[in-house]
Amino acid sequence: MKLPLPLSLLTAVLLLYCIACAQNPASAPPPKAPFTDYRYEKPGNTRKITAQDIPPPSASKSVFNGPNLVDRPKNVWPQAPAGFKVELYTTDVKNPRKILTAPNGDFFVAESHAGDIKVFRGIDKDGKPEKSSVFASGLNDPYGIAFYPPGPDPQYVYIGEPTGILRFPYKNGDLKATGKPQHITDLPDHEDHWTRDLVFSPDGRQLFVGVGSGANVEDPATHPDEKDRADILVMNPDGSNKHVYASGIRNPGGGLAINPRTGELWCSVNERDGLGDNLPPDYITHVKEGGFYGWPYYYIGDHHDPRMPRHPELASKTIIPDVLLQAHNASLQMVFYDGKQFPAEYDGDIFAAQHGSWNRAPRAGYEVIRVPLHQTGRASGEYEDFVTGWVLPNGDVWGRPVGVAVAPDGSLLITDDGSSTIWRVTYTGK
Repeated sequence: MKLPLPLSLLTAVLLLYCIACAQNPASAPPPKAPFTDYRYEKPGNTRKITAQDIPPPSASKSVFNGPNLVDRPKNVWPQAPAGFKVELYTTDVKNPRKILTAPNGDFFVAESHAGDIKVFRGIDKDGKPEKSSVFASGLNDPYGIAFYPPGPDPQYVYIGEPTGILRFPYKNGDLKATGKPQHITDLPDHEDHWTRDLVFSPDGRQLFVGVGSGANVEDPATHPDEKDRADILVMNPDGSNKHVYASGIRNPGGGLAINPRTGELWCSVNERDGLGDNLPPDYITHVKEGGFYGWPYYYIGDHHDPRMPRHPELASKTIIPDVLLQAHNASLQMVFYDGKQFPAEYDGDIFAAQHGSWNRAPRAGYEVIRVPLHQTGRASGEYEDFVTGWVLPNGDVWGRPVGVAVAPDGSLLITDDGSSTIWRVTYTGK
């Protein structure tokens, strides 16, 4: 099994936390609502977790239950709601991570561990790419991708690496980089939480960067290497005037997005581990400038992490996020649906990839969810299982969603780094 954590952190986890039982997870007792697990994740099921639902710390044992990755059985396929169809777009990728639709309609994909940015063009009559190319190679775990300036005619593509941000010259239609990258700024590096997602403000004046913590729970007051981590940073497009935009966000590096209706920054967050199966929830939320979201002292409002010193002055400042997800879902890239293919009720809604749990028994996540915004730009707290099926009944895992993007024809593309696949979801109306 491929270990989901670096060895140093894994060793600490094994010392501090219980090892998951070897029992068949299908025989575990049913979860109590509003909590769930992979056995009950079905397309169309709606869930809502509130701050009042949160259990006390260690109400259940913390377990190590990393995904046992297997090949996809021939008779198994991702499942979508009635009226939708899931097709295989391509397997010509190496552990694909973030995916972003360029202004001209090409799809840029980060093959992070291969060090490449790949481009796919078009969708042919069989639902496959018309053309593909490696845009850039030899990079250091690239993840974040953003085009600048925003709009139809970008001049650069920005790439987020663990140690910093660089940009390549770019014009619409480029399938290969035409020049060497320019280093924009350094970022705090660490082997843990290495993804660095990027997004520009609608006017192009601000570049937002998600930087995850270097630990599960660690007091920044006594660990100076946590400076500018567990934060969303903001800077000018040239890297100047870099500062903290919002703080206390344990790992926002997997998913930043701008709501096109409101212009607000949103993020998808991996919360901390080690407090039990259902604690604390991962979340998706709009981000307030200057906002504090609790890490490491508090979570979901004034809920104190017993492993941390109390800072009563921070309890009342901790913001409750908009949408609480299952704990340990590992929520990654999110996108606002702006296509015209899906029914009108999906207009403006969020789709987000849930990479799947390692610190939970039974598993949760391993799906793509929909967060309805009710054509208002605002979330009411509920979310819906949209595409599921990446976990087999016995608990083995054959795929792990990472990225989501809206294609020019309105279909939804999903990267899956577990099976090295990009999936395509279309609406058939049947």
